[in-house]
Amino acid sequence: MSERFGGKYSPETGNAADGNSYQGARRSRVGGRVNFLFLAPLPMIWQAFTSPPLEMFLWLMALADLLLAAWLTRSGQQAHEAYEARKIARRPALPRKILGSILTGTGLALAGYVGFGVLEAVLFGGLGLALHFAAFGPDPLVNKGMDGVDQFQTDRVARVVTQAEEHLTAITAAAHRAADRQVSSRVERFQRQVRELLRTVEEDPRDLTAARKFMGVYLKGARDATEKFADIYTRARSTEARNDYLALLSDLQDSFSAKNRSLLLDDRSDLNIEIEVLRDRLAQEGIRLDKS
Repeated sequence: MSERFGGKYSPETGNAADGNSYQGARRSRVGGRVNFLFLAPLPMIWQAFTSPPLEMFLWLMALADLLLAAWLTRSGQQAHEAYEARKIARRPALPRKILGSILTGTGLALAGYVGFGVLEAVLFGGLGLALHFAAFGPDPLVNKGMDGVDQFQTDRVARVVTQAEEHLTAITAAAHRAADRQVSSRVERFQRQVRELLRTVEEDPRDLTAARKFMGVYLKGARDATEKFADIYTRARSTEARNDYLALLSDLQDSFSAKNRSLLLDDRSDLNIEIEVLRDRLAQEGIRLDKS
């Protein structure tokens, strides 16, 4: 039976320990519905340039209004997606999806006014606002944290995680610029390991002090190294630079994995201490529990 070639230097060779590349993947909120918002108002260009000057100005204002609404909606969907992916997150400072609903309503109202009349403007504006809000919903309006964690600690974790996610976004952009399939795949696996550490810290913010260097200094170093590698590799396609960068990613992934395991073991030790303390208190009340 034929066997697919694989080896140490095979581009398609992966490490079983790295897991499925789709592990933890979620369907993105940014899809066809959001992209349609950019296409739907484009016929207004024809209406604008076949109308008298005043009407042309109003049509172009309606077009700009609807395109801005589409941009805000897409940005709001991305922010909502990031909010849901985290256990600790602050609500977006700007409610972009709600603003998108309002701008969709005003844009359609303006188009209805210039194309038909006042009554149509009211109808189009109301329907546009309601349908947009029904399709995309509101932005997150409350901060998401954990019970028993003070607001200061929650904010600290949220800030550090946000900064770490910005570093990961920059790493992804630089890796895509290198246009190498194996590099992109290794970067994805490294980022999954980093996000496991981020989720661990979110679940227990007390781990932030121990993991802060990994979430800040090491990730910033990985970002700088990735950008430098992308610059070199796009110019010369250097195999040596590529191998050195992949080795760096492997070392970083191992370090993040070890730190995550260490934090989880510490959390388990804390749990065992809490259990023993609870057993002692129950014993003082005359209640005996089977330790098995």
